[in-house]
Amino acid sequence: MTLGSGTRAGAGARADPAFLARAPRFLFFTGKGGVGKTSIACASAIRLAEGGASVLLVSTDPASNVGQVLGVDIGNTVTTIDAVPGLSALEIDPEQAVQQYRERIVGPVRGLLPAAEIASIEEQLSGACTTEIASFNEFTDLLTDAAWTAAYDHIVFDTAPTGHTIRLLQLPGDWTEFLTAGTGDPSCLGPLSGLEKQRAVYAQAVAALGDPERTRLVLVTRAQQSTLAEAERTHAELGAIGMSRQYLVVNGMLPDAEGGLEEDDPLAVAIRRRERRALEARGPALAGLTTDYLPLLAVNMVGLPALRGLLPAAGSSAADLVGPELHGPGAAGNGADTAALELGGTDLCSLVDAIAADGHGLVMLMGKGGVGKTTLAAAVAVALAERGFPVHLSTTDPAAHLVETVAGALDTLQVSRIDPSVEVERYTEHVLRTKGAHLDEQGLAMLREDLRSPCTEEIAVFQAFSRVTREAKHRFVVLDTAPTGHTLLLLDATGSYHREIERQMGASLHFVTPMMKLQDPAQTKVILVTLAETTPVLEAAGLQDDLRRAGIEPWAWIVNSSIAAAAPASALLRRRAVNELTEIDAVRTRYAARTAVVPLLAIEPVGIPALAALADPPARAQAGLGRTGVAATTAPRRPRR
Repeated sequence: MTLGSGTRAGAGARADPAFLARAPRFLFFTGKGGVGKTSIACASAIRLAEGGASVLLVSTDPASNVGQVLGVDIGNTVTTIDAVPGLSALEIDPEQAVQQYRERIVGPVRGLLPAAEIASIEEQLSGACTTEIASFNEFTDLLTDAAWTAAYDHIVFDTAPTGHTIRLLQLPGDWTEFLTAGTGDPSCLGPLSGLEKQRAVYAQAVAALGDPERTRLVLVTRAQQSTLAEAERTHAELGAIGMSRQYLVVNGMLPDAEGGLEEDDPLAVAIRRRERRALEARGPALAGLTTDYLPLLAVNMVGLPALRGLLPAAGSSAADLVGPELHGPGAAGNGADTAALELGGTDLCSLVDAIAADGHGLVMLMGKGGVGKTTLAAAVAVALAERGFPVHLSTTDPAAHLVETVAGALDTLQVSRIDPSVEVERYTEHVLRTKGAHLDEQGLAMLREDLRSPCTEEIAVFQAFSRVTREAKHRFVVLDTAPTGHTLLLLDATGSYHREIERQMGASLHFVTPMMKLQDPAQTKVILVTLAETTPVLEAAGLQDDLRRAGIEPWAWIVNSSIAAAAPASALLRRRAVNELTEIDAVRTRYAARTAVVPLLAIEPVGIPALAALADPPARAQAGLGRTGVAATTAPRRPRR
């Protein structure tokens, strides 16, 4: 098989990766959540710094975990990484950015305006739109401020998951266009305050993003059909806004036999075949990109030794840096008989039975991008529909692929997607039909200008979210939510709406807001999805803390794609399986009220039969299709209606 141009990363020493050759000042690592872009961005920054360059590593992801990966506390200020001379890191913390942005606007008028008016301004500055603008301002500073560009040879951006990355990188163009033609009076005056002064900065940001001599985009993907398709979409969308210098990294590929993969392990053989087929089927746009291939390693990508092992310098190998257990038969000495591992927890079938007992309600699956929320949401929805319940399966994720995952139809299952562009068009038509009905030409022009603001998308998507959740009174609504950062922004919008209704309605009147529905366990079941790896578990735990601060208690956790649950024979996979045990135990004993563990499957669960099998282990076992859950369940299935 011809994998395409580029370099293949094997188990031993390897050449410099193509995506770091003659690196420009700005490097962006992007891709579908969970493909390993944070690890690769961190490893690249280390590699450049240890080559003698001064490097700033920046995360623009609302759910950043750069600090966790590096093992250093990093915040909204530049932090020197003492163990790597020449390397500093910065996490653009949305909350801190909003606080600073809010104070720049409110501070000058505090004490000059009545307290009620100050409170109103602060409320305008409490939503997700303000978060986006505040983070965006810091992002553009890094691209355009001479002090930043003079201080570092390279600025490496670990960007947010694909949908948010596209939104963030489109913002300079959006705001520049909005300001160039803008004569209106936007309703989002709070968040938009002072944007006129930033016109020149945004124009410079657009120029920097489109200059291949200054900016390089690295698409990170896995050898999986869905992530390669997402990479192809990102390639086209970012190319359209001028980011033409793109490279591809295929991360986490199972090594060949000389790398320690026993060819008689059915799971490993099937996964390797699946990876090869996915790469062969990729479109010409991706196949034409300069490509690097990085192997699956036995250790989690946390800490400097592991990161150095991901991109070892020429003349060294991963095993030299983090030990021989990374590859080959040496891993076997550390591996246990994973077939006998006691993982605890239950299976997906039991969770679905408990959900079905309510007869209707809202089920929201949340977690880090790439952990399998879409697949599991589809499996839960299909299982409920097969039990005879009416189900609406939807998503708020801009990069979701629900229709492709379901790949079929059931009489009681409706599948939809909250598409931001569709919702903006719907919202715009509604506003023009209502608010614009009695305006003169000048008023209509101002209203249309207002609606051209990027802030409109937040309002439109929130209204669609509220519409879908209302259906849970009469049927099951299963939401495949956006990756962690998007989920928090969405809930922030919900909370802002809740506070506004409270203020307008007063304490004497009864009302129910979307936030109240989310907080009521009788109406909403929140399921956190994670992988049995350090960073995804920590991120899910952080999301759980954020949800609890909002008064929302997660109902269950699902540990997805567990190698330990699949009982592999490969030494490399067994080593990774043993590493999972600590994380699975932490989820079960420290974090979750109830836990299900779903194994890594040899075949991607696409289509209704495969999804139904995920949530029906006994039936699957009787059909001889192999293991799909950790523990057999004795819970009876609810009869069909």
